[in-house]
Amino acid sequence: MNYTVGPVTYFKIFFHAARHPHLQVNGVLLGKSTSGTVEIVDAVPLLHHWTSLSPMMEIGLDLAGKHAEELGLSLVGYYQACESLDTALVPVGEKVASKIKEGFGDAVALVIDGDKIGSPDHAALIPYVAQTPSSSWRPFDAGTVKPFTAGSSFSLTSPTFRLLHRKFGDFDDHLEDVTIDWLRNRAALPEDLQPSLVA
Repeated sequence: MNYTVGPVTYFKIFFHAARHPHLQVNGVLLGKSTSGTVEIVDAVPLLHHWTSLSPMMEIGLDLAGKHAEELGLSLVGYYQACESLDTALVPVGEKVASKIKEGFGDAVALVIDGDKIGSPDHAALIPYVAQTPSSSWRPFDAGTVKPFTAGSSFSLTSPTFRLLHRKFGDFDDHLEDVTIDWLRNRAALPEDLQPSLVA
């Protein structure tokens, strides 16, 4: 099975983690399966306080599932980011991902790799997969082919969008390079996310 992660998904996962950098955050992935590929087109952020198996988690999962159905999509996975640089899928994450796998057999879990954030060479996500419903979740391993690189079964629909942060600038950056539009930062946003402001 192949997996593609769309730009909206990628941004939402990282925006959720950036909004609460001192806490663990989690959410679910929405998508569909077509021709041997799971297209992950959206992410629904769930929690940053009640990240254990709690009534809040149950309610959030139920509402996210109904939202996915309304859009003609399915819950296809789980994501998490830890407050530290830990990249292990936490036990709660394994349970939630396993629950999603019961309804979508090719479910996946994505964990933010804090060491790779900002890297021009790597997507800062570690995919976790389970071979059978009863097996534990393990980082995806295809030998020498790393996830989100050429030849991997995990890809980004637009690999260049993960590099847009390099075009982001503040006033200090502008003082060093006057071509950096620090007030609007349009170069750091994909065209479909550009604000409709007067030029």
